[in-house]
Amino acid sequence: MRLYPKLVPIIAREVIQRLSAEHDIEVEAIRASDAEMDLSAIMREYLANEERVNQATREALERRGYDFSKFSQVKREMADVRGFQLGEEGIEFVINQMLEFLLVSRNVEEVFSDDQAMRPKILQVMKKHLDIEDDIDREARGRLKHLEEGTGAFEIEYQKVVEQIRRARGLI
Repeated sequence: MRLYPKLVPIIAREVIQRLSAEHDIEVEAIRASDAEMDLSAIMREYLANEERVNQATREALERRGYDFSKFSQVKREMADVRGFQLGEEGIEFVINQMLEFLLVSRNVEEVFSDDQAMRPKILQVMKKHLDIEDDIDREARGRLKHLEEGTGAFEIEYQKVVEQIRRARGLI
């Protein structure tokens, strides 16, 4: 699962709308956009921290003389050193931040449900948008059936096709 910056406002809007519609929270109509911006800020902060980990990973790869194929392994090390959560744990961290925000925000009038009731709803909204990476992978592999997986040519073309699909979907 990957969080794309362009999806952040969409996810925030849908989380506020769903929790409001299902009477988990009460948000005045005039403050709904402010509450959405607050949720967006949580996700953007996570993305900024992830970019810092990515930058540290690139620097570590360069220092150690590793090639880019070890990026994910070194990134995991850099994230662990910084106490940064990646993948599923990262999404859980973001959801926990959102739940904490809902309790203290001036833009949320009232919280009627507990964390256990709201967590799966927020996760469902997020997964709807974050599982798009699997769709992109399937589509890219479908377009590259003429190439053998694991070859250098496949890897190069795969990256190009994935980039094209992300652009076409407005993700980058």
